[in-house]
Amino acid sequence: MGQSNIAAGATIGSNHNSRSADGEIIMGRGFWPGLCVSLKHNSIFASFNMISKGDYPAELNIPFPFSLISNDVQHDRLTIMPAYWFLYNMYALARNAWKYIDRDKRSNKIQHLEYNYLAPDSINEIFTALRKLELYTGKAYILSQKKGAVTDEEAIEVGKLLLKSNNKLVNDLEIVADDIENSKRKTVLVKVLAAYQVFEDIVLYYGTEQLIQIIQDQKPTSIDALRKLMPAKKSRNNWVNLGGQLLPETDLQDLKKKIASQKIKSWDDVHAFYSLKGESYAQQKLSHGLAALSDISGLKLNTIDEHQISYLLNAAVTTKEWITKGIYDSRAKDYSNPFRKMVYESFAEMNEVVGKLEENSFIRQQISALETFKQDIKSIKKRLKLKT
Repeated sequence: MGQSNIAAGATIGSNHNSRSADGEIIMGRGFWPGLCVSLKHNSIFASFNMISKGDYPAELNIPFPFSLISNDVQHDRLTIMPAYWFLYNMYALARNAWKYIDRDKRSNKIQHLEYNYLAPDSINEIFTALRKLELYTGKAYILSQKKGAVTDEEAIEVGKLLLKSNNKLVNDLEIVADDIENSKRKTVLVKVLAAYQVFEDIVLYYGTEQLIQIIQDQKPTSIDALRKLMPAKKSRNNWVNLGGQLLPETDLQDLKKKIASQKIKSWDDVHAFYSLKGESYAQQKLSHGLAALSDISGLKLNTIDEHQISYLLNAAVTTKEWITKGIYDSRAKDYSNPFRKMVYESFAEMNEVVGKLEENSFIRQQISALETFKQDIKSIKKRLKLKT
């Protein structure tokens, strides 16, 4: 869990909804149930899921991170909007990441807590979500064409073709997801085409951030020197969230074995293990990011050429600009919404109470960070002697 906001009146798990013992609800970072949300055991939620107000009648297994989940009572269905945070609430997502760092006042920071919403746990979930979006889109299209039964692999190929080609036909499909809710009603995915594109862009950006980090740390002066820094073998290993500290799953298994063999005998030993693993997190995240970059782009980083590196750097700038604009635009809506404004006698009074949009310190910080990022990219291009 971690980085979550539990609203007033939320009932997170109704006990004894079966003849077995109490179950569990497992959620990733950024879990955000709305006012008076009622959920059932057992349920699992991917990272950064927002759940709109409602009484959810059955167990849920939500594999889509950054989603808005709604109980559509009128149509008797569950509705999921993947990538909601990126599409409509970028200000809150980015500001929360900054806020958690600012408010971490621990005197002894034994655990290395990850506050960035782009991290190995959420990125791995995005890869899972991409494949599921391909599967469900393919199934929806095949059903719309009244074709016979196909395998999941065939449906994935159809869905991938539609989504990667940005085919607007996807927007007209009713895309239904299986095995999401333990009930007979539909689970409908909305904004799938937009979500798919955003997810791909975000993973590419995350991976390129790690590539940039290597360049800034190691300072290669040529593409050939950069290639030599790339690991020959890359794998997006599974990660787990231990109270906000992210670890490769293999490290968790190692911890369990050491506890079972009594090599770790006390909580102090456990904390020392956490601290030791925290020291290697940056390098592990970097390796994960490079593997994610290779997977999403299809590039072999140890043979990357100048055109490919230029493409990645330019795409990172474009995505950073899009993120910064999204931060501004999602906050600006609060200043134009008449229902936000109606409690103030004038716009001037509103500015006095909530502050002027153009003076918002967080937005100004993000605009400044964008300019710094652009300058960093220019410096990297100059160092690597890139023409574009």
